[in-house]
Amino acid sequence: MNLWNESTNHCTWFGITCNFSNNGRVISLILSDQQLTGTVPPSIGNLTFLTKLNLRNNSFHGEFPQQVGNLQHLQHVNISYNVFGGNIFGNLSQCKELSILAAGHNNFTGTIPSWVGNFSSSMSQINLAVNNFHGSIPNEVGYLSSLTLLALNGNHFSGTIPLSVFNISSLYFFTVSQNNLHGTLPFDVGTTLPNLEIFAGGVNSFTGKIPESLTNASRLQILDFAENGLIGTIPRKFSRLPLLERLNFEDNKLGSGKVGDLNFLDSLVNCTSLQVLGLAGNNFGGYLPSSISNLSTQLDTLTVGANKLHGSVPIGIGNLVNLTLLELEENSFSDHVPYTIGMLQNLETLALRVNNFSGPIPSSLGNLTRLTGLLMEENDFEGNIPSSLGNCKKLLMLTLHYNKLNGTIPREVLALYSLSISLDLSHNLLAGFVPMEVGNLANLGKLDLSYNRFSGMIPATLGSCLSLEFLHLQGNSFEGNIPSTFQSLRGLEDLDLSFNNLSGKIPQFLGMFQELHHLNLSCNDFEGEVPKNGIFKNVTSFSLDKNSKLCGGVTELNLSACAVKEHSSSGKFLAPKIVAPVAIALVFLLSLSCRVTIFVAKRVRKKSPATTTTNDLELRISYLEIARSTKGFSQENLIGTGSFGSVYKGVLPGDGTIVAVKVLNLEQRGASRSFINECQVLRATRHRNLLKIVTAVSSVDHQGNDFKALVFEFMPNGNLDDWLHPTINSVEYDQTKRLSFIQRLNIAIDVACALEYLHHFSETPIVHCDIKPSNVLLDNDMVAHVGDFGLATFMFEDSSYVSKQSIMSACLKGSIGYIPPEYGMGGHPSTQGDIYSYGILLLEIFTGKRPTDEIFVGGMGINQFTATAIPNHVMHITDPLLISEEEYEQGDEDEEDFTEEDAIRREHEPEILATMLDCLVLLLQIGVSCSANSPCERLPMNVVVNKLHAIKNIYLRTQ
Repeated sequence: MNLWNESTNHCTWFGITCNFSNNGRVISLILSDQQLTGTVPPSIGNLTFLTKLNLRNNSFHGEFPQQVGNLQHLQHVNISYNVFGGNIFGNLSQCKELSILAAGHNNFTGTIPSWVGNFSSSMSQINLAVNNFHGSIPNEVGYLSSLTLLALNGNHFSGTIPLSVFNISSLYFFTVSQNNLHGTLPFDVGTTLPNLEIFAGGVNSFTGKIPESLTNASRLQILDFAENGLIGTIPRKFSRLPLLERLNFEDNKLGSGKVGDLNFLDSLVNCTSLQVLGLAGNNFGGYLPSSISNLSTQLDTLTVGANKLHGSVPIGIGNLVNLTLLELEENSFSDHVPYTIGMLQNLETLALRVNNFSGPIPSSLGNLTRLTGLLMEENDFEGNIPSSLGNCKKLLMLTLHYNKLNGTIPREVLALYSLSISLDLSHNLLAGFVPMEVGNLANLGKLDLSYNRFSGMIPATLGSCLSLEFLHLQGNSFEGNIPSTFQSLRGLEDLDLSFNNLSGKIPQFLGMFQELHHLNLSCNDFEGEVPKNGIFKNVTSFSLDKNSKLCGGVTELNLSACAVKEHSSSGKFLAPKIVAPVAIALVFLLSLSCRVTIFVAKRVRKKSPATTTTNDLELRISYLEIARSTKGFSQENLIGTGSFGSVYKGVLPGDGTIVAVKVLNLEQRGASRSFINECQVLRATRHRNLLKIVTAVSSVDHQGNDFKALVFEFMPNGNLDDWLHPTINSVEYDQTKRLSFIQRLNIAIDVACALEYLHHFSETPIVHCDIKPSNVLLDNDMVAHVGDFGLATFMFEDSSYVSKQSIMSACLKGSIGYIPPEYGMGGHPSTQGDIYSYGILLLEIFTGKRPTDEIFVGGMGINQFTATAIPNHVMHITDPLLISEEEYEQGDEDEEDFTEEDAIRREHEPEILATMLDCLVLLLQIGVSCSANSPCERLPMNVVVNKLHAIKNIYLRTQ
């Protein structure tokens, strides 16, 4: 844009085309993808000869100027992917020659006016996708006889689609997904719209049958009506669609629940381009036809979960060699799992859970080296766990619970360093000692070995599994003490060791675990005093039943006081006398009680997990209490403001807990949706690096207006943005408040762990959509917590069977500089998008430069800026505050207090600084990889976490 100055003719300026035969009047203004901000000035209406206006993928906001209506020669308008608001149609009524209107992915509101039919002679494309339009689709849209593209998805349109629209024979792209539409599809839609290539109406309330006439639209490539109420079956004549790539009817009411429902698959073998076949969540019954083996080898996704299918899985399924997602879960499939599944070497997720599969687990599954998720729980598998699974080096999640597996845990499985989400082997017949190699699972979040036949000591190596949050070992025959190495597991949230033969004292360090919210030590043989700190203060959070030798603890336990230990003349403690017969009887009854309880617990088998309701966040604090806690939302209590409201510091009544109260500004468009998003995400997640919610408030204020607020744990050290970019007026502007290298690295690891959890460990994968420094909060120990889930997106509506491809989300917003480039080209929210934002954040943490810094001009962004400096010029781009802080730490000894240790440390200063620079190179390389333009080039978050931990270990070895 530096050419835009008065010293040159405007016709030579970037993005401008003039008509020189008409005195150099501007006819074209093309400024797409230029990272421009601000508003569009009304003076644009003076360009009266303008025919093309393209401002796509910038950050313009405010209303689109009414003066554009003066441009009567305007033909093409593309303002998609900005933040425009208001009603765009009110400004275009005089643009009679308009042929292309692309205004998708903004904040436009209002309705489509009936006079839109006045564009009938010229209008060819209308794209209003992902805005806030409402009302019905006017019948006059059908007057646009030249229309080829109509994209209305991601809005709030209601009513039915006018029949007139189905008469626009020129339409090839037609999508109305994610609205509030209903009605049936015309039986002759494929005849009246013969040129259809894209036809999508998912996430609405359409009913009726799938029209067989769609087979007349021979150019059809995408047909997606997932999440509706369609009935009947899929027409056999779809074999006439040779170009079909995506056929998705997940989450409807298709099928009769009887044999023969899937016979239409026989006809799909002629669809040689088919890549996605989504049939999950319907009422299909009968068998999975053997013809499935002859489907297109291009097939990438096959989902038939949550239906009423039974019988065997055809052995020929191994022919579908390009499958990456295979979901057969929640049916009644039986017999053995075909060994040929091991031929699907591109598989990333294999879901066989909740069926009646029997026999051994095929060892051929070890050939699936790209597998990240293997879900086989709630079947009747028997025999040993195949050691070949140790070949699945990318496996993040392995669930085998509720089967009949026996033997021991293969050491090869315990060598899977990739396991980071869950290893669940509970409710089987596994026996013997738990191998010491379990300590290899350093990244594992959940380990469940409960209700098996394990014996011996609990492996002390479990203390090396520092990422553990959920550890269940109950219902076995473990003996001995709780290992002292468990004191390293400070991230534990749920620990269950009940129904074992453990003894000794309850470790005091359990009371120091701040994240621990559930502890069960019942039915063991623990003795001595019960701690009174931490979790042991709240009797509803822990259970110690049937440990007869315990004493003390909080008064609510009603335990006897611990005996005062006295010294005898020989120096030994005097033990209280116990009548032997009574003691024997008590031990016998305790043992019998525990064994009966184990037996009953093992008989209980849940066939499907309980669903979480929207009321899981308890609404117990009133508006009055919130107002009082924040001193009437006073300015002195204001912590900060955001897109959808303000955050106040508050003190809760009763216990005096300090909290942060996020009060939603419900007049701000999207605030209510943000509130719902945060409630949905926060009720479904729990991780030590996610901001913890105390409660949610939905009430009315004193004037009767709606009031919504979220109450969070208070973060005394504010947000990361204030630490990276301190200002003179900020509290953080303090020479002693600087982030050291190790603090920055720890924060980077914390954020990465949070994203890894959201993407892989939560029951439904979640995309945050707004990773940036101001959304990273720091607690008293400088531990980072990711917050602000107002834009978050669930990847699946129902994680058990909705595929990623069925989602068309409206939450495509983020913050300038952190938004991945594919979002600007129509891409939907994805984990790769979060990875991009994280990469930018990582570069910002160590360079100290915002991605929107004024030095980034001429197409140079923070990614390219960093990449060109690696590896030889890293010092030139590193945050000066970081370098000065490290030098300060290395040279701050008072010469009078100088010790021998200080001398040794000073001697090694060059080595320490050199190591830090080496680590910086590695860190910046990760940031560059994560923020690559192409999503497929970005590192997965589990790989990022592993690399960051390795870098930290390298650095700490020199300290």
